[in-house]
This record gives sequence, structure tokens and C-alpha cells, in this order.
Amino acid sequence: MHLSTYLGLLHTSLGTLAAAFREIAAGHGDEPDVQHMCEVLAGRTDSQAGHLWPFVQRYGEHREDEPERLHAAEVTETRGGGVGLLRDLQDLYALASFTDITWTVVGQAAQGLRDRELLDVVSSCEKETKRQLSWLTTRIKQAAPQALIAAAN
Repeated sequence: MHLSTYLGLLHTSLGTLAAAFREIAAGHGDEPDVQHMCEVLAGRTDSQAGHLWPFVQRYGEHREDEPERLHAAEVTETRGGGVGLLRDLQDLYALASFTDITWTVVGQAAQGLRDRELLDVVSSCEKETKRQLSWLTTRIKQAAPQALIAAAN
């Protein structure tokens, strides 16, 4: 069974996403809403990892490097200015999207296994990840005109 591979991917991506949210929060303290929300979302991502943990123990986990590679390639440090904020938010969006689709894959396995407990966790955590993606989309839309047009004048 390869569920352990995807549990490993998901567990790792959650840790990476939480760390990335914290990194962006610390690097963009001049944007109080970004700093605050990224700290909140980091905590919620940690909570998702906590909810996943019993299933990692039940089914095992095989760790892969994809989330770390994505984190290392795109969110190793924050960038300055409006365009930097925009790019950092896009990096978070990419990592959150990876996490989201990995929840989907794990959910499909849970359906196949008829594991009601895992399905409940997946359902709850997918909703949370969608909220993260929604906030990121809204904040990117807010930052884009300022960064791409107003700052150029």
C-alpha cells in the first residue's frame, strides 16, 4: 500500500507550509495583516498536522522531498517591497495548493479503505486549507495593483 507515501508527503508539506507561513510573517512585519494572518495560519497548519498524526502512526509514512524542495526553492527567505510581498504570497499559495491536492489524494485513499475517521479529518482539514487559499488569493489581489502599477509610477 502506498498510502504511507502520501501520508509522508502530507505530513512534510504541512510542516513546511507552517514554517513558510511563519517565515513570511516574520519577514513582512511592516504589513500587520500579513504578519498576523500568517501566524494564525501557521498555527492552524500545525493543528492539521496534529490531526493527521494518528493516521501516520496507523498507516506509517514514507517521507519524500517534494515539499522541502518546493520550500527550499521558493520560500527560503522573504523578499522586500511590494513585488517581494506579492511573490512571497504566491509562493505560499503554491505550497498551500500542493498541500490541498495531497489532502484530496489521501481522502480518496480513505474512501477506498472506508476509514471514516480519516475521512472526517481530511474533510475538516481540506476546508481549512481552502480557507488558507482563499485568504491568500484575496491578499494577492489586494497587493497586486499597488505592487505592479502604483509603485511603477
